[in-house]
Amino acid sequence: MQIVLHAGAHNTDEDRLVKCLLRNRDDFRQRGIAVPGPSRYRRLLRDTLHAMSEGALAPDARNILMDAMLEDEQPERVLLSNDNFFSVPKLAVSKGVFYPRAEVKMAQVTEIFERDQVELFLAIRNPATFLPAVFSQAPDESMDEFLAGADPQDLRWSELVARIRDHVPGIAITVWCNEDTPLIWAQLIREMAGLEHNEKIVGGFDLLSEIMSKTGMKRFRAYLKEHPNMNEIQKRRVIAAFLDKFAIDDEIEEELDLPGWTEELVDTLTEQYDDDVFDISRMQGVTMIAP
Repeated sequence: MQIVLHAGAHNTDEDRLVKCLLRNRDDFRQRGIAVPGPSRYRRLLRDTLHAMSEGALAPDARNILMDAMLEDEQPERVLLSNDNFFSVPKLAVSKGVFYPRAEVKMAQVTEIFERDQVELFLAIRNPATFLPAVFSQAPDESMDEFLAGADPQDLRWSELVARIRDHVPGIAITVWCNEDTPLIWAQLIREMAGLEHNEKIVGGFDLLSEIMSKTGMKRFRAYLKEHPNMNEIQKRRVIAAFLDKFAIDDEIEEELDLPGWTEELVDTLTEQYDDDVFDISRMQGVTMIAP
């Protein structure tokens, strides 16, 4: 069985992905793909991992999880999602790295599902906006306290991905930039489900409708109807063109107002992020989805 885990990162998804997957659940079931409701597995999986930190894995742990998630289903592929899987937001940065226990959690998952094929799906985000977002969800009174002495310019997503690859070399990892998500949303759903390109899904433009005006979406859908044979790359070019004209500014622009965070720092973090994404794209065993 294939176990596909979407593990965040925080503030890149807000459960939109799992909601879209659930909208396709009936169609997916006919293809041997299961999309359990999050309440069936999030807490149970968390408790199982916690128990593993204190002792040996229970022999029937996998069966208990499978029974809770799937009931009578016997799928070939199971799609799971939890942006708190690696940690809660207040622990997203610790010991000078992103998600310091991520590789341990992934190793535990592969132990639970040792007879299965585990895949990890992970969205990343420019640290210039990611760090303020997770800080806003943490109890710390200052960014310095939240970072616990770490320099934001030293944080790298590639370091996180490399740790997971080194610790759990057998899993396939798929990564994408949150900033690109509106352009690649349909592909993300298909990749998680293991579908071929251009296979029909429900909600392929859900995210786009949140950042594009109603007029723009109406014209965009009319354009798609007039050009039914476009491939994925052509569709992305069309999406980019329509966003250029019809994007809702308040939905795509982010205001940063943190004490001590200068425009220079934000520019530096953004440049480093671009380099970091390039480094990830060159990693063996890692698939980078990009427009």
